Amino acid sequence: MKNLSERHQAFADMHQSGCFVLPNPWDIGSARVMAASGAKALATTSAGHAFTLGRPDMGHVTQDEALAHAQDILAATTLPVSGDFENGFGDTPDDVAETVRRAGEIGLSGCSVEDTIMGTDPGAYDVDLAIERIKAGAAAAKSLGRPFIFCARADGIMNGVYNTDEAIMRLLGFESAGADLLYAPLPPSMDELARIVKSVSKPVNALVAGDFRQFALTDFARLGIRRCSLGSSI
Repeated sequence: MKNLSERHQAFADMHQSGCFVLPNPWDIGSARVMAASGAKALATTSAGHAFTLGRPDMGHVTQDEALAHAQDILAATTLPVSGDFENGFGDTPDDVAETVRRAGEIGLSGCSVEDTIMGTDPGAYDVDLAIERIKAGAAAAKSLGRPFIFCARADGIMNGVYNTDEAIMRLLGFESAGADLLYAPLPPSMDELARIVKSVSKPVNALVAGDFRQFALTDFARLGIRRCSLGSSI
């Protein structure tokens, strides 16, 4: 892909059918290795980036730092890049919208925002606020006027804050709010992951980490998963 517009369109097209792997580099070198190994697109990893700075994940990297890091990854290869931007670097819908706008300005082909309240003991935003945050992010993504995959994350299962039923309720709200892709990392089992996929109509991302690493890409494709992220597992 020679230019950004081609990258954006290719990334959007990947989410229309099939199932693909989205590896998560943590620096320029790992991005180039992943590209050379056959990756079709890349995404930053908030944990991986934080670890390179000697910091823990979840709320210890600033918006400016995360965007500068994403720019480095974007410049490292000719692949589309999506940004892992935690909670959007703020609590309000306006904070999320600003993060999405800035992601678009630096040339990213997408980004993800989660419903996690950052802190020592992470919690989850009230469901109504969580949906309003995604609504604002989706509107900002649409205002870019070009393909941009905005991924809405319900991280409460992974963080031990809520169960699969609430994750599905939140994802349905995020879907109605305009998200392009839905993501509830690490449900208890493949059966629960299948239930998530069947409950929504938008494409679903899966995190291939922990017990899910024993399954092949074809297993996720069989469930209807569109995108498989590796997160910080590498």
